[in-house]
Amino acid sequence: MIRFEDLLRPTPAGLYCPPGDFYVDPVRPVDRAVITHGHSDHARAGHGAVLATPQTLAIMAERYGEEFALRRQAVTYGETASHNDVDVTLVPAGHVLGSAQAVIQWRGVRMVVSGDYKRRRDPTCALFEPVPCDVFISEATFGLPVFTHPPDAEEIGRLVQSLRQFPERAHLVGAYALGKAQRVIRLLREAGWDRTIYVHGALERLNRLYEREGVDLGPLAPATGLKPNALGGEVVIAPPSATQDRWSRRFADPVLAFASGWMGVRARARQRGVELPLVLSDHADWPELTATFAELKPEEIWITHGREEGLLRWCELHGQKARALRLVGYDDEDEEAAGEVAEPVS
Repeated sequence: MIRFEDLLRPTPAGLYCPPGDFYVDPVRPVDRAVITHGHSDHARAGHGAVLATPQTLAIMAERYGEEFALRRQAVTYGETASHNDVDVTLVPAGHVLGSAQAVIQWRGVRMVVSGDYKRRRDPTCALFEPVPCDVFISEATFGLPVFTHPPDAEEIGRLVQSLRQFPERAHLVGAYALGKAQRVIRLLREAGWDRTIYVHGALERLNRLYEREGVDLGPLAPATGLKPNALGGEVVIAPPSATQDRWSRRFADPVLAFASGWMGVRARARQRGVELPLVLSDHADWPELTATFAELKPEEIWITHGREEGLLRWCELHGQKARALRLVGYDDEDEEAAGEVAEPVS
């Protein structure tokens, strides 16, 4: 009788597969790693060998240089690679470009490591694909009932409405460089905003990578070399940290917006001085998390990096066996500390 821990087990370096002798999203350099996506808390440089989607490998090369690992193996969605009789298949996770769930099978046991994921449509990446399994390993970033994210079109509509209401003011949108920035741009295009969008220099290389992968971002221009009080009525997108520094002072009476799932918390918006909070997350919210558990009905659910307690209680109430892995080293990429949950924005 094979125990699930014989196939995958938590270790200080991350989830380890003993029969395959590899780690999934290890937090320190290892000999063999399966990487679910390109965010820096999951994709680190220095491994001996890395298996990931072609897009994730391209993102790692862009961020860390071509020598980020000694060897790399590109596996497309639906393709299976084997090592020591352990099969690894990557399927879409819906998080960012190239993000994947790792489907790991050995001796009749199938375990799915979701990485980070969301269930709603994203115009910049493939939609999450549910895979029946014995064990589903889920993130819990927004694992409390208070986190119910509004429709994306509604949030982008608020940004477009503000642009119409304040045509003399620049609109400075803080968005994480990988995934969120490109998603905000595409959602603006879908909302009919066809004007040039100005971007911070830190976004340019990843924007080009997305476009090489077939994501049309429309006309973009660097937000550099501008005169004071520039870009009234225009959209400027920058990493969240840049919206707080001297670089942001060149714009015309900017409306500070921030695209993050954490903008559903009033205290966080106030703390950052955000005038226009946009609740846009690349992580599953509470309804998406619990709907996924109910849909898959695995024998066990393992919950990691986030608010495990709420989901553990939900599983208990719904007769699903669950445990918290309490892995360390995985942070939310929106540069927000976990913090205490406050009153959500209505």
